[in-house]
Amino acid sequence: MSGHVGHTENSVDIDAPLGFVWAVTNDLPRWPDLFSEYASVEVLERDGDTVTFRLTMHPDADGTVWSWVSRRYADRAARRVRAHRVETGPFEFMDIEWTYEELAPDRTRMRWVQDFRMKPTAPVDTAWMTQNIDTRSPQQMALIKARIEADRRRVVGPQDVPANVRRGGTIRTLVTPGTVGSSAGFCGTVDLEPGESVAEHFHPYSEEFVHVVSGTLRIDLDDEPHVVPPGHAVLVPRNVRHRLTATDGPVHAVFALGPLAPSPELGHVDTEAGPHERFPGERSRHDDAMVRAR
Repeated sequence: MSGHVGHTENSVDIDAPLGFVWAVTNDLPRWPDLFSEYASVEVLERDGDTVTFRLTMHPDADGTVWSWVSRRYADRAARRVRAHRVETGPFEFMDIEWTYEELAPDRTRMRWVQDFRMKPTAPVDTAWMTQNIDTRSPQQMALIKARIEADRRRVVGPQDVPANVRRGGTIRTLVTPGTVGSSAGFCGTVDLEPGESVAEHFHPYSEEFVHVVSGTLRIDLDDEPHVVPPGHAVLVPRNVRHRLTATDGPVHAVFALGPLAPSPELGHVDTEAGPHERFPGERSRHDDAMVRAR
């Protein structure tokens, strides 16, 4: 290989937490919704944090459809992704690095660095491709920024999230770091049939607020029962064991927790088994979406 090496650097500041930006931009099947250039992404192989995939672009002005295979390695701890083209096409090589920097709890800088060289037989030279990438990358970054920031304002319904029934009842976490990039807490709903309970647990880092919309809820706080009628609410302080039970009829309640735990495995501690659990008393991962991604 010889000749000029192309090099581009572009960045964008996105008003969303780093964990949310990381999750959205590294969700490869979603790329056709994030980038205007890509028609499809086909994941060919996953090996730990390395994924091999085929990218296919929309037809260009001449009707040509470009497609190639790349390999991508995501290092979450270093907040860096490295990728290269396996099928190089008109390039001698193409190496890409994405980095993420937390500027504030709700603001992230995403940076792309690309190093490459065109083949002598390519229809364009390295200088042309450098200018082309430097034109297109800011456009794509602006589009990604707009779409991620719009996601933070979207309305989330029960049909948008899976139901969690492992601890009893039907729990749906709606507004969370995973769904909208919340950075201070999360909220959701719990539905209980008569006689049904959510198994006892506690939150080491978060207060929980429970508002009963319909039905009458009994909540045991450190074994002390409290009755919460419809239209009423109760606070569950940090580290207080609590169990939710519908005694007389069905219950529909709204809950909110904050602040977020520092890591997923620390957010929720079970003190008894739920109907679909075997090992009570273990510190468990409540829901990745409920805690701050770091």
